[in-house]
Amino acid sequence: MADPGTTKAGMGSFAVVVPAYNEGLVIGSVVLQAKRHADRVIVVDDGSADRTAAIARLAGADVIRMPENGGKAKAMMAGFARARDLGYEAVVMLDGDGQHDPDEIPAVAAPVLAEEADLVIGSRFLEGGAEIPAYRRAGQMVLNRFTNLSADGGDFVATDSQSGFRALSRRALENLTFSSEGYSIESDMIAHFAPLNFRVTEVPISVTYDVPHKHKKNPISHGFGVLARIVELIGHRRPLLFFGVPGGVIALFGIGLELYTFSELFRAGQFHYVVFILGITALILGLLLISSGLILNFLVLIMGRRASET
Repeated sequence: MADPGTTKAGMGSFAVVVPAYNEGLVIGSVVLQAKRHADRVIVVDDGSADRTAAIARLAGADVIRMPENGGKAKAMMAGFARARDLGYEAVVMLDGDGQHDPDEIPAVAAPVLAEEADLVIGSRFLEGGAEIPAYRRAGQMVLNRFTNLSADGGDFVATDSQSGFRALSRRALENLTFSSEGYSIESDMIAHFAPLNFRVTEVPISVTYDVPHKHKKNPISHGFGVLARIVELIGHRRPLLFFGVPGGVIALFGIGLELYTFSELFRAGQFHYVVFILGITALILGLLLISSGLILNFLVLIMGRRASET
């Protein structure tokens, strides 16, 4: 029997990559169900303290053991690299905590295998949506909005930008040339592929939150962490939006304070020094932000043109 770590994949085959951290209670079931649909299941044990790696290996998975917990993004990149080295034409990624239904793997992989998409996102919000707590829906709407803003140049509009149930084509696997940390990999992936005109689409999936281990991080801190990363991307890719719009609002606020100061001076003969100073400060700050946005936007355009010429 061939060693699962060295066997080469055939044309049209695909692997499933599962990041797992202390998921010994459910990882065996996830692997066994996923094996029914995929040629190989690659479990990336992200420094677990339990028997996650051993149980996954007993269930038939190809296990990558990370020396320490480095976060989901690092684990996923290790799994993608293994699948790419083995020659797979597609990869499906799903979480190892049991939230996703492995029986939906064929539906998520189908557009990639049919060469209709390079990235397929399993959306919890299509076709009526799954049963998701209200606070998660509200947070997801904010993250979707900012993720779509960060995907400069792309036509795709995500309805579930944070879904960890996805499929990637061989082309996508060979273009994972972006850096990512922690749970921001889902947004980073969209922001990276959309401007490159990769074909991105969504398919409906279900989800369950009744799993032994809930999210490894507090949902609020997790959401703010991902949001901070997305805002950083927007500032890098769309500086005129990031700096110019707030600068314009602050400058208009400063102008309003100055108009109020001088109107009061002519109407009542009173000069409000504090309001005047606040207005001047806001006006200068706003103009500086607008200038920074224009300069950075010009530099981004130049770098984009040079990149397209090379």
